[in-house]
Amino acid sequence: MTLGPFTTLPGRRYPPGASLEPEGVNFSIFSRHATGVELLLYAGHDSPEPFQVIRLDPEINHTFFSWHLLVVGLPVGTHFTWRMEGPNDPRGRGLRFDPRVELLDPCARAVNKAGWDRWRRLRQGVVPHDSPRAMVIGDDYDWEGDAPTRLPPEEMVIYELHVGGFTRHPAAGVRHPGTFLGLIEKIPYLQSLGITHVELMPVMAFDDEDVPQGVRDLGLGNFWGYSTHSFYSPHPGYCVSPEAGTHRDEFRDMVKALHRAGIGVILDVVFNHTAEGGADGPVLNFKGFGNETFYLLDSIDKGRYLDFTGCGNTLNANHPLVSRFIIDCLEYWVRAMHVDGFRFDLASALARGEDGQPLHNPPLLWGIEFSDVLAHTEIIAEAWDAAGLYQVGTFPGYRWMEWNGRYRDSVRRFVRGDGGLIGEVASRITGSSDLYQANHRLPINSINFVTCHDGFTLWDLVSYGRKHNEANGEAARDGSDENLSWNCGTEGETQDEAILALRRRQARNLMAILFLSQGIPMILAGDEVLRTQGGNNNAWCQDNPVGWFDWTQVATQDPMRRFVAGLVALRQRHPSLRRRRFLTGRPRQDDARPDIAWQGADGQAPRWEATGDSCLGFTLARVTAEEADLCVLLNMGGEGRCFRLPSLPGRAWHRVLDTGQPPGADLVPASEQVPLGRDELYLEAHSLVVLEGR
Repeated sequence: MTLGPFTTLPGRRYPPGASLEPEGVNFSIFSRHATGVELLLYAGHDSPEPFQVIRLDPEINHTFFSWHLLVVGLPVGTHFTWRMEGPNDPRGRGLRFDPRVELLDPCARAVNKAGWDRWRRLRQGVVPHDSPRAMVIGDDYDWEGDAPTRLPPEEMVIYELHVGGFTRHPAAGVRHPGTFLGLIEKIPYLQSLGITHVELMPVMAFDDEDVPQGVRDLGLGNFWGYSTHSFYSPHPGYCVSPEAGTHRDEFRDMVKALHRAGIGVILDVVFNHTAEGGADGPVLNFKGFGNETFYLLDSIDKGRYLDFTGCGNTLNANHPLVSRFIIDCLEYWVRAMHVDGFRFDLASALARGEDGQPLHNPPLLWGIEFSDVLAHTEIIAEAWDAAGLYQVGTFPGYRWMEWNGRYRDSVRRFVRGDGGLIGEVASRITGSSDLYQANHRLPINSINFVTCHDGFTLWDLVSYGRKHNEANGEAARDGSDENLSWNCGTEGETQDEAILALRRRQARNLMAILFLSQGIPMILAGDEVLRTQGGNNNAWCQDNPVGWFDWTQVATQDPMRRFVAGLVALRQRHPSLRRRRFLTGRPRQDDARPDIAWQGADGQAPRWEATGDSCLGFTLARVTAEEADLCVLLNMGGEGRCFRLPSLPGRAWHRVLDTGQPPGADLVPASEQVPLGRDELYLEAHSLVVLEGR
């Protein structure tokens, strides 16, 4: 098909990106120091040559720092790139203009890989028309009344998953494996667990070729997706027909289907760095439009990128333009894509100023907190970065939730049997008031987790004492060396049934404590069926069975899946586990009992400073008249212990959960619960019991 040439009008500088107008398509791009600009138009994602190259006139297509034009009658489906001319002075002024490079619009709503080959670019330099391309797309989607969810935070149960890895295994049995549409087919499974939100690992368009040489030599790529280049576009690799520009519709179909099932959507977003890497990395977009604006650079040698992310560069997030870009992007995903929240990867990097030092009041983070559009979304910080800034409990702002790394570490150590932790664990179980209460934050600021994508899976946490990352091609240098794990006596796979039974018990202990804690629980996809990565604690490049959800385990590990679903149900029927305010240990006005009472195995007050004690118990008073009181007894030591039960005048304790029992017998249905009829209860080693008082 022959296109063009199309006539042009001056256009306007706002909004940025490619926008459909009655007359055609308006294009606008920011570049403060560019001296010449060309827009290249392609008929398709794989067209070998542009059908029209339009040179912008600096007198009529240039306003302030924006370059703009309107292409009259340009059809939807057209692909495009930019070329920028200007100074090339990386070390002196931080400018990296190169008129040979075709640049990807940072505001592109849909992108395709086209002729992009990262390693060819790094080896051979720029090849004509070898860049990814943006696409002009329409917007006539029918949301059918859909809107973002509005679930109170204390009701949330988060399920972290990878869109590609969740349905790519052959046993998934979906029509479109590894895609947004494939995920739709697994919604009934998500409903069966009772989770309220999925937290999707990066789904904004990323460079799957952004890996070290040794990783590439093994035929591996960037599977996790923490290498974003186009923050407005769904990743084309998760779409069925990206060449047709279906990115937005396919993502929206997934969101709409999840919302119909009562499940919210949280996006893991990577605004701390981009796919362009450091000084030796390729130029894709930001470097070529405004390198000195978008990245943190050394004040003396601006050719050197400040790297607080471990990925070669750090976004200059608190520059006014970059801050506005990020907030506009987040608001777009809420307004146009109906997402319910965001988890910010290495969020502490976003708290740094242009000199790289942490800011007391980072404009970006407060801007996100105060945005009207984002007011009803969940905003979650991974409150640290790769350069040692650790802000769990002190992350700027009040509404921000935090991945509570201290919760993870304390619970892991306690469950593996470390002594002297009962005071620390009590704080974590009750919402980490020591971290959040002093600055008027709440238990719902704490995202509690024991595993996530980064590190061991739950089964590997109880099966390996050290990482086994040889398959990653980095000589096992990658991944954390301290996992706070315990292999239960044998490293890795074993046929020893006693060890396997202990591992299953430990996995259930970890999961149970998570759901019995104040705050918001998050579980890693596959932990409910004891998914393993063979001891690999950094499967970021493993787009293969190592990194995929193995759907055969849904049947083989059904007792664990039912256990997790039972924990979710237990939490749902107990408002006392979902408090917005911190527990006080004092009686309520309408009840003589304290809201929480602590005890040791002997029934007396715990010996908080005891160095060897691994036993702890607590009783939660009911919140409503219909609710039962809860008594939780934990014995994480290596020997069985007898616990004295708290008195319950006029009622009796009923056992509802006991990890000391075999899988399948650990949760007691209400119809089979009987009063204990005694004042003591024996707990097996490495076990916990939950009692309801009725």
